Amino acid sequence: MSQASTRALGAEAARLVEDEHRGANWKRWGPYLAERQWGTVREDYSARGDNWTAFPHDHARSRAYRWGEDGLLGITDRQGRLCFALALWNEQDAILKERLFGLTGPQGNHGEDVKEEYFYLDSTPTHSYMKALYKYPQAAFPYERLERENQHRGRLAPEFELADTGVFHERRYFDVFAEYAKAAPDDLLIRVTVVNHGPEAARLHVLPTLWFRNTWAWGRQGEGYWSLPRITAHGEDALLATHDSLGAYRLHARAPTGAPPLARLFTDNETNFQRLHGVPNRSPHVKDAFHEAVVHGRPEALNPAQEGTKAAFHAVLEVPAGGSATLELRLVLEAPAAATAPAAPFGEAFDTVFAQRLAEADAFYAARLPAALSDEERRVARQACAGLLWTKQFYHYAVKPWQEGDPAHPAPPPERLQGRNRDWGHLYNRDIISVPDKWEYPWYAAWDTAFHMVPFARLDPHFAKEQLLLFLREWFMHPNGQIPAYEFEFSDVNPPVHAWACWRVYKLTGAHGQRDRLFLKRAFHKLLLNFTWWVNRKDVDGLNLFSGGFLGLDNIGVFDRSKPLPTGGHLNQADGTAWMAFFCTTMLSMALELAQEDPAYEDIASKFFEHFVAIVDAMNHLGGTGLWDEEDGFYYDELKQEGQPPRLLRVRSMVGLVPLFAAEVLEDRLLERLPGFAKRLRWFLENRADLAQNTSYMAVCQRTGLGGRRLLAIPSRERLERVLRRVLDPREFLSEHGIRSLSRMHAEAPFVFHAGSEEHRVAYVPGDSDSGMFGGNSNWRGPVWFPLNYLLIEALERYHHFHGEDFQVECPTGSGTWMNLAQVARELSSRLSRLFLPDDSGRRPFHGEDARYVDDPAFRELVLFHEYFHGDTGRGLGASHQTGWTALVVQCLARHKGA
Repeated sequence: MSQASTRALGAEAARLVEDEHRGANWKRWGPYLAERQWGTVREDYSARGDNWTAFPHDHARSRAYRWGEDGLLGITDRQGRLCFALALWNEQDAILKERLFGLTGPQGNHGEDVKEEYFYLDSTPTHSYMKALYKYPQAAFPYERLERENQHRGRLAPEFELADTGVFHERRYFDVFAEYAKAAPDDLLIRVTVVNHGPEAARLHVLPTLWFRNTWAWGRQGEGYWSLPRITAHGEDALLATHDSLGAYRLHARAPTGAPPLARLFTDNETNFQRLHGVPNRSPHVKDAFHEAVVHGRPEALNPAQEGTKAAFHAVLEVPAGGSATLELRLVLEAPAAATAPAAPFGEAFDTVFAQRLAEADAFYAARLPAALSDEERRVARQACAGLLWTKQFYHYAVKPWQEGDPAHPAPPPERLQGRNRDWGHLYNRDIISVPDKWEYPWYAAWDTAFHMVPFARLDPHFAKEQLLLFLREWFMHPNGQIPAYEFEFSDVNPPVHAWACWRVYKLTGAHGQRDRLFLKRAFHKLLLNFTWWVNRKDVDGLNLFSGGFLGLDNIGVFDRSKPLPTGGHLNQADGTAWMAFFCTTMLSMALELAQEDPAYEDIASKFFEHFVAIVDAMNHLGGTGLWDEEDGFYYDELKQEGQPPRLLRVRSMVGLVPLFAAEVLEDRLLERLPGFAKRLRWFLENRADLAQNTSYMAVCQRTGLGGRRLLAIPSRERLERVLRRVLDPREFLSEHGIRSLSRMHAEAPFVFHAGSEEHRVAYVPGDSDSGMFGGNSNWRGPVWFPLNYLLIEALERYHHFHGEDFQVECPTGSGTWMNLAQVARELSSRLSRLFLPDDSGRRPFHGEDARYVDDPAFRELVLFHEYFHGDTGRGLGASHQTGWTALVVQCLARHKGA
């Protein structure tokens, strides 16, 4: 690429183009290291699939991982071969801090939960610049107290957090910043800055650690299994790491001015069998040697030959009160392979690269974020983008060898062959994947990833498209067409939003007439398989009413919808059926787009049009009124039991709002260019006029001057108005911070259902879950969730595109203020955005009553993007770093400003 072209694009955008076209491997290195590998399904070889007890936190420092690695504020290459991260010790802790600590599912009173304070501050899409922060207490880390107190608390009590223990009292903590800047694709500059916020000088041990993922101890050969690599001492200030496929890298380090020289420590990334199982070790030097040497003063645990597969520099920093100390490191590909290897690793050029990359990051975000954003809104959006980019993870899991066990280790229990994921033997994942949260959910969830790609499209269009296609490839998708859900059970059913994500990314990543049709075709053909799987597996009676399982909404229903019903029979699900209608309209739009250049797609467009009509007919009319309740003006699930009349389960929840999502506008000017499809459509208009009574099936736009438009939607205009009356009512769904997942009316009027002697109750619970359903760490009975709020916002915009100013609703209901649907969409975007924006007192709703975010300058500008938010207060709940789908706030901020 010429210098002129680079200047025109901007440096970071130019790097993205170079990487996409394989001119330079700018994304080889990134924040792809998990924050929790222990306790995952893929590391669990137990008979009953008890992943939390099979590999607990206490084993993590001593046991070599089989499928990945974890670390603190770390990086690795795209195949997870060579890893770098920080280890810390404050001379008070019982263990070396090499990874984040948290509670397991059984330990937490609301399920698994990280008990640390850390923040993603910045990143570019190529990770040419990154910055993150870890807050490390100077007092002993309260591991046992956190476990004990949370285990004693019940479901109705709040979680006991790190700050509740008092370890941050008098601001006695360190801020540990990790910054990365790339001088070249294989030349990484690293700056570790430690700030002492306490009132007295304090000492901190910092161990920048370099190690190889263990791929040699399993007795396997082939892809991903390499011979034993080595790390050795190199010169006076460096480590040399050599690997068969990665090459040779040097890690240089420089201590702060006036600090003692850095020691170099060596061991092997091998399991300490003696500690864990009381049997002799296979290697004399094991994974937890640095912990033994630093914390327990046992230097004999280290390899005196100064070689191994794990090595670290050891810095002992005396940091004055209010002062700071900085370590500099540089990881660079060994010459002659790297023509750009630096003559001197540190000095003025080192600082210059950092300054340049930060300036280029500023320029990139100035171009990618809407200009209308205020400084505070821009800060929130940039931290959201940082979190989204930092939660890319190397994810490795191959089901067949995992089930079988490894030749060099004892065979796992035979029960595993009939256990978890037994039908997914084809699945072979070894990719960089956008995960929900690298501690709480260090694995992909298919529908989460689909939502991630919408904000990703703004930052890195190529990654967004490739990620969506990845889940449709044959080493992910089941031969029957099902997309894998998540590692706990790949056969579970997530809402079918993958098609929507593909369609949105297609439209967001190119101007009309310049879009990537090859991407759209590749996605469309595989999505046909997925659609067919849904139709064949989830339409129990063949009546176009679908029962998809829990559909990602966990505890939203009367029953656990992923299990057989206690009543017998099955549910016709309002959301399951509406998701399929949404799937149909999305596939219809994709087919019509492709048909403009290939008439063969007109036939398949007709298929999706007719299937949509059949679903809408069933949802609105089957058995009289389908899943619609005329008295309440709402859509509900229907319980069908043999020998009994169908019964609507009148829980007013987000389940009844999903039918609004399936709305698509067809322009007559498009239909004129597609005669085959138009002919079939006319036949339906002439012969199935009965379908128009209670649905917006092909409703015609009456506005003049806009050209002909037709609307495909589940509700009629009158039904849409009735549902929105509830949606926008503060006594029901509308909160100050978005749309609740359950109507607030169920606080006073819980829904109660009796199945024999069992009572099933659904009440409004705006905060943490009060039940153990789905582990208790997720709650859809009141809180605000970004993904479905966002789909509702988009749907309202489509309805407005059709109805225009003629359709207005009272917002909020009872306020006397009337808005068109585009204004309602903007209002909802504004409410969601305000979760993260400070009010006049400096308080941001997401941080609840934590005064540090108002009073402490070291917290004031830090933002966390939680999994979901309290339905009344907006306080962040669930996974604290689920910036994936909560990064949709970037899209909301843009709408809020009309950008």
